Amino acid sequence: MAPKFSDSVEGLRAAGNQSFRNGQFAEAATLYSRALRVLQAQGPSDPEEESILYSNRAACHFKDGNCTDCIKDCTSALALVPFSMKPLLRRASAYEALEKYPQAYVDYKTVLQIDDSVTSALEGINRMTRALMNSLGPEWRLKLPSIPLVPVSAQRRWDSLASGNHKATAESKSKETTTAKSRVPSAGNVERARVLKEEGNELVKKGNHKKAIEKYSESLSFSNLESATYSNRALCHLVLKQYKEAVRDCTEALKLDGKNVKALYRRAQAYKALKDYKSSCADISSLLQIEPRNGPARKLRQEVNQNLN
Repeated sequence: MAPKFSDSVEGLRAAGNQSFRNGQFAEAATLYSRALRVLQAQGPSDPEEESILYSNRAACHFKDGNCTDCIKDCTSALALVPFSMKPLLRRASAYEALEKYPQAYVDYKTVLQIDDSVTSALEGINRMTRALMNSLGPEWRLKLPSIPLVPVSAQRRWDSLASGNHKATAESKSKETTTAKSRVPSAGNVERARVLKEEGNELVKKGNHKKAIEKYSESLSFSNLESATYSNRALCHLVLKQYKEAVRDCTEALKLDGKNVKALYRRAQAYKALKDYKSSCADISSLLQIEPRNGPARKLRQEVNQNLN
């Protein structure tokens, strides 16, 4: 005799979904558990269906504040269907709630390898980055668990981007002024810009300022709303003695953040190199109003005043 629909896997899952929508999370978890038992009793089960049931039950646990069981169920779901978005996001949220920030960071980062436009993962990465910097210090990245490499078959990122992303700097700057400035960047483009900026920062640490300029320019082609990217590119121009370009980038940085101390200092340095001592002095004065005890700025003011006298 065929089981009644309400006692089938599909029926129990549907009933669980309805209970979840009604805010009856414990009841929903019980229904998903019954569905799992029925499914597993049928012999070799459909891994995708079983994974969904574990993931749904994990959502119930999370809603009830049971983060430990949420993590267990998400891990079971991912063992059946690796790189599933929902269990990754739910496990990341549970890790975050338990203040297990390194594990949460890894899961959010894995989600962004699959689809870089997931807003909750982007926001989660930003929260985890701040928390990890506060708890582990500037070397926090070295203390993370390994981040799994998502196979290309599971990735949904960059699908809409042209194949020629890595263009010459001049072409990137053209895109920067036409595409990025004409619209608000998507969440995916913001994440891509952040990654490229970090790559530029690493190149600066290695002393490769020309390549860093290319990375910063490409970053700005995806999102031109980050003041620090302009001021970082300005630093590279300074090192390469491209002073007019440095002034231009610092000016763009200050349009976005009038209190960007690095942009003020670097523009003052560039003006000094261009022998525009009055403009240099004006930037130093603005900087010292923000940070009166800034030692390098006070020293630069002395040097500029010597040229003014």
